[in-house]
Amino acid sequence: MMAPKVIFEGTSFLVLAKPAGWVVNRAETTKGQETIQDWLEANFQFSIFNFQDCRSGIVHRLDKETSGLLLIAKTPEAFTNLQKQFKERLVVKRYLTLVHGQIQPEEGEITAAIARSPFNRKKFGVFLGGRESVTNYKVISYQLSVIGGKKQDFSLVEVTPKTGRTHQIRVHFKYVGHPVVGDEVYGGRKAARSDRQWCGRQFLHASYLAFFNPETGEKVAFTSPLPEDLAAVMKNF
Repeated sequence: MMAPKVIFEGTSFLVLAKPAGWVVNRAETTKGQETIQDWLEANFQFSIFNFQDCRSGIVHRLDKETSGLLLIAKTPEAFTNLQKQFKERLVVKRYLTLVHGQIQPEEGEITAAIARSPFNRKKFGVFLGGRESVTNYKVISYQLSVIGGKKQDFSLVEVTPKTGRTHQIRVHFKYVGHPVVGDEVYGGRKAARSDRQWCGRQFLHASYLAFFNPETGEKVAFTSPLPEDLAAVMKNF
């Protein structure tokens, strides 16, 4: 499995490019799997590692199959500051995703409350009484391909979630009828099986991250291009 890559290291924070396949945090359900948390503790000696309630400095999460930018605090002070920025929605995150169909309009907002599914505790969905969830999107391009002898439409979309619910992007695009390519959980097993013949994982990449430096207050921004596997998918259209 490809190792995480350091995009930037400051005095109080670290920005990583997380490859797909890495679980971010240790948990009872991830025993036996190497995590970003393990990798950080094996490769760095940050003061925050001495504080168990700070998750080794991991401020936010990405799904196992999602690649892209991940923000790590190096000190407890930076961790508290960055958590506050996330809570106050000062952090801007953007993702690139390929979804099924031609999503219309080309630019819009998906607003639908998300909650854990009462039928499957590992899944989330749009439910009455769920937590407010808002996702903005903009179509970058429409794609047409012949797969299994059938013409299929796809949309390459830049997504800016305004809230940070678990599986939010995947749930919202499933909700509007345009599931993420390769998503085995929300796209349906049959469709995902077909997708994974030409796209080996869910097509979701955290491509942009902007926040305020916890020490200086200066706004900083980082970008990450599509990794090789997803870039290869786009070249095949």
